[in-house]
Amino acid sequence: MIYAIIGLGIMGGSVAKAIRSNIIGHEDPDGKIFALDKNNESLFAALTSGIIDRAFTPSETKDLLGQADMIFICLYPAATLDFLREHKGDFKDGAIITDISGVKHDLAAALDKDEIRPANAHLILGHPMAGGEKEGFAASKGEYFLNHNYILIKPKGGYEDEAAVEIFRKIIRGMGFTRITEVDADTHDNKIGFTSQLCHVVASAMVESAGDPEITSFGGGSFEDLTRIAMINAPLWTELFLANREKLVAHIENFESQLDNLKKLIETQDANGLQSLLADVRQKRIAMQR
Repeated sequence: MIYAIIGLGIMGGSVAKAIRSNIIGHEDPDGKIFALDKNNESLFAALTSGIIDRAFTPSETKDLLGQADMIFICLYPAATLDFLREHKGDFKDGAIITDISGVKHDLAAALDKDEIRPANAHLILGHPMAGGEKEGFAASKGEYFLNHNYILIKPKGGYEDEAAVEIFRKIIRGMGFTRITEVDADTHDNKIGFTSQLCHVVASAMVESAGDPEITSFGGGSFEDLTRIAMINAPLWTELFLANREKLVAHIENFESQLDNLKKLIETQDANGLQSLLADVRQKRIAMQR
């Protein structure tokens, strides 16, 4: 099988490394990894380190897509949509195509309208729930995916080809993911708005409110753990926040309500109420563990 990575940044590089380490030489001993990127340095680094077998530049996109059996589009959401529209007719017969976008509404809507659905290949929208806070191929790691979650977006009418989806599930598991969740695009965007985007909003607000660049000299781990993800890729997360703005704003408003409740309990020195709330929080968090 030929695996193609479109966009060799931290996520595309991590996909390539996970496939190289866990699939090629194991389930697929004869597999090859091709990659396309506009950054020649990333392509050169991946090629010389043996992560990919062949490098492609944007002018060679059609050549790559005509050969690839499994394509991971690792671009920002709007760029992913543009790529799929532009190259709808360029995929190899029977190819499996997926994305890694953190917001699915526009992609799913375009798929439902057949705007990005290839006539001869299988497009399965997906979202690997893993990664790092830095950017670029140099920050990529296949280990990011070990024991993490992967979300598949199930179309309204169901999958067109269950056999293709099962092949993709096998690849996902081979990369190191241990739980695959399958939901519609609206559910995905609502849940991700809470578990991912709201967390980045909170981390960003904490850093902005710190006021003291030396605050970490007083840290014992809590501040560091809560704000690691604030080392944020500004263009990407701006796009994600705005693309999912309605759901994200609703989560922010609910969080503000909970924060106000805690604030009032502290202001009024309501020890019993505060202790009761914190005990409830503890039990809820324990129940969330799996």
